[in-house]
Amino acid sequence: MKKYVGLAALLAAAPLYAADLVNHADNRPASLDTGAQKRVQVVNVWATWCVPCRREMPALSQWYAAEKRQRRGVRVEMAGVALDKPADVSRFLQSVPVRYPILRYTGNDSTAWMRGLGNPTGALPFTVIRAPACGNYRKALLGEVSPQQLTQAVEAAAAQCRAG
Repeated sequence: MKKYVGLAALLAAAPLYAADLVNHADNRPASLDTGAQKRVQVVNVWATWCVPCRREMPALSQWYAAEKRQRRGVRVEMAGVALDKPADVSRFLQSVPVRYPILRYTGNDSTAWMRGLGNPTGALPFTVIRAPACGNYRKALLGEVSPQQLTQAVEAAAAQCRAG
């Protein structure tokens, strides 16, 4: 029985890496895989039709710009993943530019994909702070996120990376 538990865990993680993600800027395949390096990754899942998503994006962009200037030691990366049509994403980003890369989910089951990231409901906005190479740290934040929440979650992930 234990042999199957390990296989189930591996299959549960598969949607994260097997998901259809493209870089919005050039439509090239993209991945959330951070490799074996000790980094903290902030992934914000959003859509143009989601009012709280649109409201939080300017603050997320400002937070990320400040974070990149201030962070010492553990590298912090951020990506936004849009669950939307390319034209809608482009139109939105013209009026609300962000300082982090924007990817698009192009698969057929965004709810299952988000479950793989730790979102049990599929609700938006959804942010996850991950550090796969640092004890597989993961903190899921449902709903609109404040810069203070992001800072606390990133600090916890960075502390785990420094300890490991």
